[in-house]
Amino acid sequence: MLTQIFLASTLYGAATLAAGVDAGSFPPADRRILLTSNHAVTAEVTPGVAGMPGFAALRTRFDEVLDWNAVIEPQHPSTWAPRAEDVPIWERHLRALWGLGEDRVELIVESLQVPPAQSLCRLFPGAAVDVYADGLMSYGPTRFRLDPQLGMRVRRVLHLDLVPGLQPLLLSEFGARPELVPAESFLKVLAELPADGPDLEGVGDSPALLLGQYLSALDLMGPDEEEELHASMVRGAFALGHRELVFKPHPSAPAEYARRAAAEAERLGARLTVAGSPVLAETLYQRLRPALVAGCFSTGLLTAATLYGLPVARTGTGAVLARLAPYQNSNRVPLALVDSLLPDLADPEGVRAWTPASVGLAGAQRAGLLTAVGYTMQPQILSARRAAAEAYLAAHLTPDTWRYFTRRRLTALGLPGGIPAQLSFLPRSRTVRRVARTLRRVLG
Repeated sequence: MLTQIFLASTLYGAATLAAGVDAGSFPPADRRILLTSNHAVTAEVTPGVAGMPGFAALRTRFDEVLDWNAVIEPQHPSTWAPRAEDVPIWERHLRALWGLGEDRVELIVESLQVPPAQSLCRLFPGAAVDVYADGLMSYGPTRFRLDPQLGMRVRRVLHLDLVPGLQPLLLSEFGARPELVPAESFLKVLAELPADGPDLEGVGDSPALLLGQYLSALDLMGPDEEEELHASMVRGAFALGHRELVFKPHPSAPAEYARRAAAEAERLGARLTVAGSPVLAETLYQRLRPALVAGCFSTGLLTAATLYGLPVARTGTGAVLARLAPYQNSNRVPLALVDSLLPDLADPEGVRAWTPASVGLAGAQRAGLLTAVGYTMQPQILSARRAAAEAYLAAHLTPDTWRYFTRRRLTALGLPGGIPAQLSFLPRSRTVRRVARTLRRVLG
């Protein structure tokens, strides 16, 4: 008997899994279990994926749905991991609890680098593992060096073709095979999800859709800065001629995060509707067919452009890149991709001239950039890609691409663009720094 256990923490992830099942991406199994995990800080009072509108349509692909939070309570899924000596006990317990008996188990998980995916894989040490990508982060390198006994079990990285021509770096150090989840299957699944809500009644045709991400919760900017980012989206869309606006806040963001955007829209004379219902952005693309989708670096920007053929624009990516720390922050690759592929909302002419087909045309050209950014983030994990990173940096470091790197990082790794070794003392010299400060004052 073969039992497949699919772990999902988001509706987007569950939709990706359902699309994979529909497309035949997984071999036939005697039993398919969808194991849901709620990662909210207050998971006890925050609805998880099973409580999201449309989940009932997705669960039909699976024989049963189980709750990981209930299994390990009162521990939190994002932090709990089994002790090595307890793994055999836990495996016996789960096999009895879930009626697995002596079944052969296959695991399909997201975010293998951290719990709960890593915890689940450790509890079934004999199970083969497939990883599916929940967004743009899969294009980046594995965040931490994984135990080879775990990494070598990964057969495939399943992902949507969000940037045509580009292959994920995730788990490539273990030879995991990237495999596409067909876009047509994903779109068919999304069409089953509800997109209507009382807060969208009366919205006009083809509004501009503004995507919030709750970046302050990730310490990528302060709350005031994030509210100002939302207001800048309103100003940018208005400058492009849009008077009907819809703001989709992040499901976890406080309600007040939409207030400055609403006030800015009122000041300008535009109408802004806040889509407060917990629905996927992709369902709004189907329901509203927006004339523009704007955001910072949300995966939704690429699904809008690549899968729905909608005009998109980015804003705030440069500011976030400039302060992103540490350098290995896993948001660096999504930021670099969105920043390099999509037009800036502050450039109306660039937005008007850009077409969704541009993503497909430019995707393959970003392979070198992706390799260079990925290598500088994780040089030990991606050591085999050093020569490719050197070649890209030697040929393509320009004012447009410098924003994705820092001179300090390139210097530390001995890469093109860094300070030559014989001059490496300069940044540490007090005298040199004092002279530089004096020159800046004199030159204004």
